[in-house]
Amino acid sequence: MKELDWSNLPFGYMKTDYNVRIYYRNEQWGALEVCSEETIPMHMAATCLHYGQEAFEGMKAFRGKDGKIRIFRLEENAARLQSTCRGILMPELSTERFKEAILKVVKLNERFIPPYESGASLYIRPLLIGTSAQVGVHPAKEYLFVTFVTPVGPYFKGGFSTNPYVIIREFDRAAPHGTGTYKVGGNYAASLRANKKAHDLGYACEFYLDAKEKKYIDECGAANFFGIKDNTYITPESTSILPSITNKSLMQLAEDIGMKVERRPVLEEELLTFEEAGACGTAAVISPIERIDDVEKGKSYVISKDGKPGPISTKLYNKLRAIQYGDEPDTHGWITIVE
Repeated sequence: MKELDWSNLPFGYMKTDYNVRIYYRNEQWGALEVCSEETIPMHMAATCLHYGQEAFEGMKAFRGKDGKIRIFRLEENAARLQSTCRGILMPELSTERFKEAILKVVKLNERFIPPYESGASLYIRPLLIGTSAQVGVHPAKEYLFVTFVTPVGPYFKGGFSTNPYVIIREFDRAAPHGTGTYKVGGNYAASLRANKKAHDLGYACEFYLDAKEKKYIDECGAANFFGIKDNTYITPESTSILPSITNKSLMQLAEDIGMKVERRPVLEEELLTFEEAGACGTAAVISPIERIDDVEKGKSYVISKDGKPGPISTKLYNKLRAIQYGDEPDTHGWITIVE
């Protein structure tokens, strides 16, 4: 392949050599299959196409200074996919089988893992879909688990820099006790209009309030929110927020550096009191928030007065990245080294 410009990679899909697949038939998972075909042959009546029986995960592999390849929180992604499976009645893939597939696909596409100093990584996308043909709303009998990888650069063009967000009340991403806590495609489809509106208004991303009362902070786009004040890391608790593995990791790191951690409902008005705030997820790690505008109410919550990321967000961001790349010890057992 022609040499890739590693330090200028976009965040997008690029063809790699192989993907791996495991089929579920006759109430059991089959053997792992290696495939170089990018398409999936599928029946037009497959349940994933009609009834949204579809789940996915997002994770990354990193090349360290020592040349070793590290995958971040593999077991945690397996557990979240299993939770989604229970939520939309799909057969669970065991952590062992999940791990087998991830390690295989990363090894097979090793030449696409960006070098250490590039700031890029290998994005891993496991996907699980209902494939059996049926008309009538009930779970499929057959499923396909497929995992592909693609090298990616930073999610936001500016990398680790502050962004403006806007509160959108017109659309909800997910209902309380709906599918918001599961990583299903429907939640992302539900966010497209709000996201387009935010971009059209000149913002980096949309900001959701809770669907029921429109009083509490929910999510920022497709990411979890956190705020920092009085040496405390605060993140919303809600029945419609996806449990972010990055957020979970940042909460642990905040405790490690002597901060208090609170998961609780956060009123919109509390935005005024935060010293720092950010959106966090696999793609961006942390996207620090400059300000959150409530256009409808004519308010603006300015979080970063100088337009720069705050010291605690910066410290947490650097610490997490250092663990991912192997520059700092992995004291919590988050890293899987690809042998």
